[in-house]
Amino acid sequence: MGFRMQKKVFQLLVDNTAGVLSRISGLFSRRGYNIESITAGVTADPRYTRITIVTSGDDEILDQIEKQVAKLVDIRVIKELEPEESVYRELVLIKVKATAEQRQGVISVADIFRAKIIDVASESLIIELTGAQAKIEAFIKLLDGYEILELARTGIAGLSRGTDNITYL
Repeated sequence: MGFRMQKKVFQLLVDNTAGVLSRISGLFSRRGYNIESITAGVTADPRYTRITIVTSGDDEILDQIEKQVAKLVDIRVIKELEPEESVYRELVLIKVKATAEQRQGVISVADIFRAKIIDVASESLIIELTGAQAKIEAFIKLLDGYEILELARTGIAGLSRGTDNITYL
């Protein structure tokens, strides 16, 4: 039963020290664990950084990841962000090749997804979209008829819902 591949989202609160991200990614690298996305940013308290890691593996691997990361020196808290009890968001910037004739079509697709056009050049548009990963995937799929020149995704940031699961350091 433990061989079913699945994704998990882990949220870490860590000391805001030099090299903390390197130590975490080094652990994943040494053990051959996959990082699908990783985001990091300082919290309301500048002494701490919140890191969100999306990783995949079977139950045994995911269990090992959680235990190994928890042992690292700068880690204060690690918890899984369960999908039904959390909010996840990702930001994507997409530069689409668009002539003057194609521009309105791209803008129409962007409007459906409440995406913003943040730059217009003579031959391209840059679109900004924030949302769940499924929304971003669907948007990218709808742009299929257009040439995507460049794409940058942040990876997900997430928080647990409500006030029950807050960690105070």
